[in-house]
Amino acid sequence: MVDTSLATDATPAVRLEDLTPLPYQQALAAHLQAQEPEVWQWAASAQAREQHAAAVRTELLRNSYRLDAAAHPDLHAHAQLAAQRLGVTAGITLYQAGDGAMNAAIHCVPGEAHIVLSGPLLERLQGPELQAVLGHELAHYLLWAIDGGKYHVVDRLLHATASDPRADASHLQAARRFALYTEAFADRGACVACGALEPAVSALIKIETGLTQVNVASYLAQAEEICVDPTARNTQTRGTSHPEVFVRARALRLWTERQHDAQDWLATALEGPLALDTLDMLGQQRVSAVTRATIAQLLQRPFLQSEPLLAHARRFFPDFAPARSPTSLTSPVPALPPPEPVPAGLHDYLASVLVDFVAADPELDDLALAAALGLADALGCAEPFEQRVLKDLRFPKRSLARVKRDAAALLDKAATEHTKAAAA
Repeated sequence: MVDTSLATDATPAVRLEDLTPLPYQQALAAHLQAQEPEVWQWAASAQAREQHAAAVRTELLRNSYRLDAAAHPDLHAHAQLAAQRLGVTAGITLYQAGDGAMNAAIHCVPGEAHIVLSGPLLERLQGPELQAVLGHELAHYLLWAIDGGKYHVVDRLLHATASDPRADASHLQAARRFALYTEAFADRGACVACGALEPAVSALIKIETGLTQVNVASYLAQAEEICVDPTARNTQTRGTSHPEVFVRARALRLWTERQHDAQDWLATALEGPLALDTLDMLGQQRVSAVTRATIAQLLQRPFLQSEPLLAHARRFFPDFAPARSPTSLTSPVPALPPPEPVPAGLHDYLASVLVDFVAADPELDDLALAAALGLADALGCAEPFEQRVLKDLRFPKRSLARVKRDAAALLDKAATEHTKAAAA
C-alpha cells in the first residue's frame, strides 16, 4: 500500500494545470527561435535524430543496480502515482547508484524515463517524500515533452553553447538561469506528484542535510526569516544549477498558496537586479530597449536633432530616426511619455551614455546638458551623471549649477526660437 501519511490532504493542494513553464523559460525559448532560427533547427533536428538510448541504458546497467518492480513494489507504486498525477506516460525504470550523497537524477530518452537514486535516499525518505523526489525528476521529463520538445531544444542549445570556449558571458548567464528555472519547475512538479507542499519541502531538507526527521513548518519560518530580513543584503541565489533550499522552499510555499507575488519573487531570487555584469541574452535585449528609449527621450526636442547628435545615436542603433526631422518640422512634436526610473545597476551606464551625447555637439552650447540633466533625474541616475560631467568633461562645478538652475528657461527659449525659424 502506498504511504500518504505526510500528505496534508487526500486532494492535491496543487493541480497539474498549474504546472506550466515559467515566464523566463517561455521568453528565452521565443528569443532563441526568433533570433537563432538556423541553430534552433539544428538543435531540434539533432534531438529528433538522437540515437544514444541504447548507450544510456547500457551505462546505467553497468554502474547502478536496477530496482525492478517485482523486488521493490512500493517504490514503483510511488513512481506510478507520481507519473499519473503529472500526466507522464513514459516507461519508468528505477536504479540505485553506488555510495554517495542522497540525490536523484533522470536520464531521458524518447518514451523512457530512467531515474537514478543515490545515497541512503530510500532509507531516509517516507512515502509522499519519495513521490516528491520521483515527481521532481519526472517533471524534468514533462518539461522536455511540452510543446513538441521546445524546452528540450533550449536546454540542448544552452548546454552546447556554454560548453563552447567562444561563448559570451550572456550565453553562460542564460544557461545558468535556465537551469535554475528548470529546477523551480521540477520542484513544482514534486508538489503536484506528492499532492502537498510539506512532503516536497521535507524531501528537499532531508536530501540537503541528511537528517532523518525534519520540521517543515520550522524550516519554512526559517526561510521566511532569511527572505524578509531588512538587514540582509539580498536573497538572490548563488547556485549555479540549483537554488539554495531556503529559496526553493519559500518559492514553493508562495506558489502552492497562490500568492500574487510568487512569480515576481522567484524571478528576483533567481535573476537578481538587472546589471551590466550579469546580463543574459534577455537582459541584453532589455538594456538595448532602455538605451534606445533613453536616446529617443533625449532627442525628442527638434532643436537637439543636430547632425552630430543623430550620427552619434546611429552609432548605437543604425536605424535610429527621430519622430520628425528638424528640417521638416512645422508644428511641435508631441512629447514622449515621461521615462521611468531604471534599475540601479544601469545608472552608471546610462550616465555615460548621456555624457557622450552632451559632448557630441559643442555647437549646442548648454542645451544638450540642460536636457540631459532633466532626463538623468527622471531615470534616477542624476548623481552619477553629474559626477561624470564634472570629471569626464571637466565642466566647472559653478557652471553645472547654473545650467541646472536655468535648464527649463534654456530649453523653452530654444524651443521658441526653433518654432519661429521653422515657420519662417
